[in-house]
Amino acid sequence: MTSEARVGVLALHDSKESKAICNAVEALGHRPEWLREENTLVRIDDGGVRLEPDVDVVVNRLLLSNTDQPTEELGIARTVAAQRPILNPPEATAVAAHKMATASLLAREGLPVPKVLLALSGATLNAHRHEFGPEAVYKTAIGTHGGGAWKVDTEDVLTAKVGKRRAFLQELVGTRTPPRDLRVYVVGDRIVGAMYRYAVDEDWRTNVHLGGEVEDATDDLPSEAREIARTAASVVGLDYAGVDLIEGDDGWYVLEVNPTAGFRGLYRATGVSPAPHIATLALRRLGIDVDADRVDDLAATLDDSVPSCTPRPAATDFDEPPVIGFTERVVVSGTSGTQTVVGKADSGAARTSIDLRLAAEIGAGPIHTVSTVRSGSARKGQSRPVVDLVVGIGGTQHTVAANIVDRSHMSHPLLIGRDILKHYLLDTSRRVEDSSSYPLDDEPEE
Repeated sequence: MTSEARVGVLALHDSKESKAICNAVEALGHRPEWLREENTLVRIDDGGVRLEPDVDVVVNRLLLSNTDQPTEELGIARTVAAQRPILNPPEATAVAAHKMATASLLAREGLPVPKVLLALSGATLNAHRHEFGPEAVYKTAIGTHGGGAWKVDTEDVLTAKVGKRRAFLQELVGTRTPPRDLRVYVVGDRIVGAMYRYAVDEDWRTNVHLGGEVEDATDDLPSEAREIARTAASVVGLDYAGVDLIEGDDGWYVLEVNPTAGFRGLYRATGVSPAPHIATLALRRLGIDVDADRVDDLAATLDDSVPSCTPRPAATDFDEPPVIGFTERVVVSGTSGTQTVVGKADSGAARTSIDLRLAAEIGAGPIHTVSTVRSGSARKGQSRPVVDLVVGIGGTQHTVAANIVDRSHMSHPLLIGRDILKHYLLDTSRRVEDSSSYPLDDEPEE
């Protein structure tokens, strides 16, 4: 091998973390390659296999938990892993992406996890829900950024699926106010940083993506939590991971092991970027020595600028987003049911809104925050409860934080806001009218 190593970062999405790893590889004196749709191909010809761009080692950052087709992404990772050494191998990321599979593996190896229950039928799930006390956490087995997680009353009837995702019950651990958990970022056998995450406002979830506050925990990280985090990443088989822990009455429990944990919250809390440490681990996988002081210097900055290796798409290689009509037939799912309704697109609304009766029927919720909305010439905003809602359009699902509104005087029970419309082209001439899909009063829309 030449002195200049070629490190590939396999990431089809445009993330700050992937950019930072590419930039760290270059800052360490080596050649990064960002493996994206624009430039990646695999040739099998005359019994040989060739990967382009040609790299020596790959850092896997494919998002299995944030795609409609995780097996497609997994297949890509397996194809690459068959040809090159890869950090965060596909089999390990597949386990980590499925929360129940992760908990099962950790428990088998003796690591502390909260009490959980996965039932493949709603009847079985509801027959056992009271084992968790008056409240529990209800999660989809695959999910990210806090979407697909609810705190529920176990008196409520639940479903075994939310949308297309299977769901399970988890013991509600931790009684701190405000709610707090601990993320420990592990790279190899080293902990590069740790932070406490705190929920804000009325939410109980601590995710930075949802506005959670952060606090540096690196220097006073409890030894028990330190050892559990390192062991959890190793048991799952990940080379680097954000391990989420929560403190119960009798010690620390593992909540999740995240193979594509974000960097921004950790950097805000600790002043440390994991990117140079991940780049270093890739280089050392090739037997290349890296100066530790140089790594620490680079880690003091989160360089997520556009990397020099970013592939440029061909002028003809533009995939137009799918088209959505002014009204569309959509499938809305909550914790206890699913309904098919006709929703109306509104590009002037930042957030999707659902009629309160429909929200009650499907078990949308519980309420995790309140938004203030000002409409028309009103001088004072209206407070509206906000719940997580799974909205399916044309086979694609979106988990959004939706307003609950009394829409009984309007002609559509669902208003599709920009949080969903941003994924589509809006064609106002295309309409689906089916007033029988949901029983609202037949009056003009606002």
